[in-house]
Amino acid sequence: MNHDIEANKKNAIEFYRTAYLGDPAKAVNLYVGAEYIQHNPLVGDGKTAFIEYFNEMAKDYPGKDIEFVRAVAEGDLVALHTHQKWPGDKDYVTMDFFRFDENGKIVEHWDSIQEVPDETKNGNPMY
Repeated sequence: MNHDIEANKKNAIEFYRTAYLGDPAKAVNLYVGAEYIQHNPLVGDGKTAFIEYFNEMAKDYPGKDIEFVRAVAEGDLVALHTHQKWPGDKDYVTMDFFRFDENGKIVEHWDSIQEVPDETKNGNPMY
């Protein structure tokens, strides 16, 4: 099965941006397939749990922003490297992985998040 990796990268970014910036129902409607398997331990499985989590986040943390640093795709997977800027001077680096179905819809998600430190032992930035 061939996947349109460029379209999948674009759709992963738009899905994430739309949900993160406050409209998770629209993100799910436009970009998610028949099922949605969630591996983040703080978010329930399925579309409804995803929408509820991101609606709560939008309510609790207005004014957050996100920068997409890079997107990498192979086969049915897309990986996003992001810089999240949260109210109160908190910045986070995230790595998200999305699996796409044969229709180009997101059906599974994994992620890892870490606060961006003020300094690193190696002197290299997180991005």
